Amino acid sequence: MSPPTPVRTRQSVNGRVAGLLWCGIFLAAGACPLGGQSAANVLLVVNRRDRESRAVADYYLKRRPVPPSHVCLLDTTAEETIDWETYVSGIESPVGACLKRGHLEETVLYIVTTLGVPLRIDGVGGSLQGSEQSSVDSELTLLYGKLHGTRFARAGPVPNPFFGRRAGPFQHPQFPIYLVTRLAANDLADVRAMIDRSLSARNRGMFVIDTSSPGRGDGNDWLRAAALLLPAGRVVLDDTPRVLYKQRNVIGYASWGSNDGGRKQRWLGFEWLPGAIVTEFVSSSARTLKAPPRDWNLTTYEDRSHWFAGSPQSLSADSIHEGATGASGNVYEPYLSGCVRPEHTLPAYAAGRNLAESYYLGMPFLSWQGVILGDPLCALGTP
Repeated sequence: MSPPTPVRTRQSVNGRVAGLLWCGIFLAAGACPLGGQSAANVLLVVNRRDRESRAVADYYLKRRPVPPSHVCLLDTTAEETIDWETYVSGIESPVGACLKRGHLEETVLYIVTTLGVPLRIDGVGGSLQGSEQSSVDSELTLLYGKLHGTRFARAGPVPNPFFGRRAGPFQHPQFPIYLVTRLAANDLADVRAMIDRSLSARNRGMFVIDTSSPGRGDGNDWLRAAALLLPAGRVVLDDTPRVLYKQRNVIGYASWGSNDGGRKQRWLGFEWLPGAIVTEFVSSSARTLKAPPRDWNLTTYEDRSHWFAGSPQSLSADSIHEGATGASGNVYEPYLSGCVRPEHTLPAYAAGRNLAESYYLGMPFLSWQGVILGDPLCALGTP
């Protein structure tokens, strides 16, 4: 994905217009505010073969009252990349069995995978409609439908029935999917900190929106729309080719990430508030959760000798390491049309939706490349 050609200018958000749009749209939709669900709606997926997966689960269970019958133990590889046979036999089938054994198909709304559960499924790559590559988590979203007899083609994405549906709660069977997030980051310490921050989240702070330029184009237009739909007085919008660093009191962030030609630094240097979430238009930001060398930096596609994990692009787990509580990413090329849309995700989160629902409101496709790092129950509460 390539951002539009930069053109130098700058604009600000009109606070009064933004406030009217935000309140009007969400109140009219019946979604201002909407309360979250509870730990009784969570299925926690743990790889018993992996020490870190077990440790993450133990820590989360101390912090969230997930019922013991809602813990699903896998016996599979801890490799990040697997094939389809391993996915079906080692992950999808056992998770389905856990849901059926406990009669949880309807009760569970959120499936939570953990660090040490495989991350991505390799397969035939290629076009938007022809690729069989997928994230494990995005594939698991379809399990509700599969348990009810629906069949899905392996190639290409499946439209998300919850995308943009801001009115009313997420519930079954109206939305025949599971929302899947991942308690994972570079290491156990980062995941524990992420969980702690999710429990301290409050509805305060600034939403930072950074376009690549004042030029038109889908990505920049979606970022500007997000700025207009967020609460008045709580938006920092930069609409120039420069990149925002060292922002303070950040509760939400959206940008082009390393696809912004002005982004030269790996670390943003933000002061992240507990509960802060991140979404960026980056093709491979969840390609791995392994930590690069501390001195690794963003580079170019020409500079192959300095790539990390097969790409020069920014990494979602870096946002968690720096202090964010949630981040979206992609394991393989999603194309811009398959990326999380900030004009749906950020306003929903600001209005009181939990992390899982906010991200999936902005996710166009399932059975695709998306990964959501974070506790699904994390919520800012009402403004």
